[in-house]
This record gives sequence, structure tokens and C-alpha cells, in this order.
Amino acid sequence: MGLTEPSPNKKLKTYNSYLKYSSLAIQLLVVIGVFGWLGHWLDLRLKLKMPAFMLLFGFVAFAGMMYQVYRSIKRDNP
Repeated sequence: MGLTEPSPNKKLKTYNSYLKYSSLAIQLLVVIGVFGWLGHWLDLRLKLKMPAFMLLFGFVAFAGMMYQVYRSIKRDNP
């Protein structure tokens, strides 16, 4: 018996899932970076000694993106 290759549809689904989750990872990094930068800018503008807004915005962005990942995974696996 020879080895069988996966069907083209299965390969396509695998590539689509890789692309989907890699794009979620990129979104996570970009959103946290932008929110962190905005918080840092606001901290500098208000002359705060502690990076309160940077931390707050970073955590809010992280929580929002984790919710987005959860929804995406839940949608794929009902």
C-alpha cells in the first residue's frame, strides 16, 4: 500500500486556518502596540510619573483581543 496524499480541499482548509490564526496574531500585536503607544503618549502629555494609561490601554487591548480569539475559535468549533 502506498502513501496517499491529502485531498486538495483538506490542504486548502489547513492553509486557511494557518492564515486565519496568523492574522489574529498579527492583529494582537498591532492592537496592543497601538493602544500601548497611545497610553504612553497620554501619560507623557499629562506628565504622569507612573505609566497608568499605557498599562490600562495595554490591558484593555489584550482583553479585547483575547475575546476576539475566543469568538473566532468558538465559531470554528461549535
